[in-house]
Amino acid sequence: MSRIGKHPVTVPDGVTVAIDGQTVRVKGKLGELSQTLPREVDVVQEDGGIRVSPRGEEKRGREMWGLSRSLVQNMVTGVTTGFTRRLDITGVGYRAAVDGKVLNLQLGYSHDIKYAIPDDLKIVTETPTAIVISGAEKRRVGQIAAEIRAFRPPEPYKG
Repeated sequence: MSRIGKHPVTVPDGVTVAIDGQTVRVKGKLGELSQTLPREVDVVQEDGGIRVSPRGEEKRGREMWGLSRSLVQNMVTGVTTGFTRRLDITGVGYRAAVDGKVLNLQLGYSHDIKYAIPDDLKIVTETPTAIVISGAEKRRVGQIAAEIRAFRPPEPYKG
């Protein structure tokens, strides 16, 4: 019995959910997301929520149960409130600036790093040393934050 999977995902007002086989589409004020879930789970839209349950008694179905429920929950949260990641730049002369759809990073190299901002995400520099990445899809926000961080990984003793 999955402790995560047994709870239904509540759907707030202003969010529409469409289930077509194994594909779940969630639409809200911040956009539209879709996810194809594993075939080992069943997805049913019930009164005010979405219930995910394993199909049969196979081990793989029980393994995918909690994962699938979390994916649906992240989609609902993403289209209602969104997700944010904050990156702080530490270093002498290190700074970041947003210029249109390009993030300009000065990270101590002999050249500036120009990173194209994807259309589905919003990147803001609160201060020259603080970058805030926000968007509807949790996986995408984390991936872009990891790509930006990889330009100059933190030093283990300085930060």
